[in-house]
Amino acid sequence: MKTRILLHSRASLLQQTSSTFPRQFLTHTKRMASSTTDGPEATTPKPTMKFADIGINLSDPIFRGISHGKRIHEDDLIHIISRARDAGVQKMMITGSDLKESRGAIKLAEEYPGLCFATVGVHPCSAKSFDSYPAGPEAMLKELKALAIESRDRGTATAFGEIGLDYDRLFLSDKETQLKYFAWQLDLATELEMPLFLHSRAAAEDFERMLKERLKKLPKRGVVHSFTGSAEEMRRLVDLGFDIGINGCSMKTEENCAVVKEVPLERLQIETDGPWCEMRPSHASAKYLKGDEVPKLPKAVKKEKWAKECMVKGRNEPCAIPHVAYAVAGIKGISVEEVAEAAWTNSLRMFGLKDAPSASQ
Repeated sequence: MKTRILLHSRASLLQQTSSTFPRQFLTHTKRMASSTTDGPEATTPKPTMKFADIGINLSDPIFRGISHGKRIHEDDLIHIISRARDAGVQKMMITGSDLKESRGAIKLAEEYPGLCFATVGVHPCSAKSFDSYPAGPEAMLKELKALAIESRDRGTATAFGEIGLDYDRLFLSDKETQLKYFAWQLDLATELEMPLFLHSRAAAEDFERMLKERLKKLPKRGVVHSFTGSAEEMRRLVDLGFDIGINGCSMKTEENCAVVKEVPLERLQIETDGPWCEMRPSHASAKYLKGDEVPKLPKAVKKEKWAKECMVKGRNEPCAIPHVAYAVAGIKGISVEEVAEAAWTNSLRMFGLKDAPSASQ
């Protein structure tokens, strides 16, 4: 199928307050608004649906044109953000998976106030970084706490995570290490008064037990993102007060889709988890993306043929989040507008995601 770039009136981006975006983004947008579109021609009206991508690894070097420490093409973060805005993405939560990436997420949140927000935490697959920290694991936890408090108070961090358990990848951090530092971080979370950004893979029993033990001290609960568990697991987490985050990985199989169908709208949030979890033609969700009403993604090219107006094959982006919403809507048999509105409302309810102050404030 021939693809085309989805671009709403780019001039409308210039109506956003200049305090919301870095100068280089505004300069880029003005240039785009006054020039013809490169590549496949396409223009569409400004999206009427609003999206919050609650899980995007935007601090990953791959979004700056770097793979495995080597530059493979130009830094294209500005173009990625522009495509996201064109698709209706108004809020993005940038995932922190260790101290370094948490700092990177905070930096982007500072550069794009009102659009980008950070999470701060250590992913279960990075749990062993506590043991290798030069000053020791206690010192690392102390630094993590200071970073979370400072960024929370400045409004750049809106959740504590990504934390949890991942028994599918024990070769990265063993079970004992994951359990120890998930407990440490959960205990820290009871002091922070921040919603949680949670990860659970093949670890439901331990994961739920550890949450239950601290539930009374976690009043803001959180979201279990990139959910791929069973319907029974999902219901138990919802009963505990947690939201469920859905992305492409959550809808790979018919069994996955059956679980998504049962997620209550009032507990649904959506994400891309880019650069991973892209939705593929081989996935069970693909059949819900075939209608003419489903927006086409920008053209994707191999990284060797990189072009600023194109996506890169194999690198998922925030601009793909409408496809997540359309697939969820198809699975549930409801309108995409209902899905988008519910997810948007739930994300703002849980995480705040406030607009940047205007220049006059």
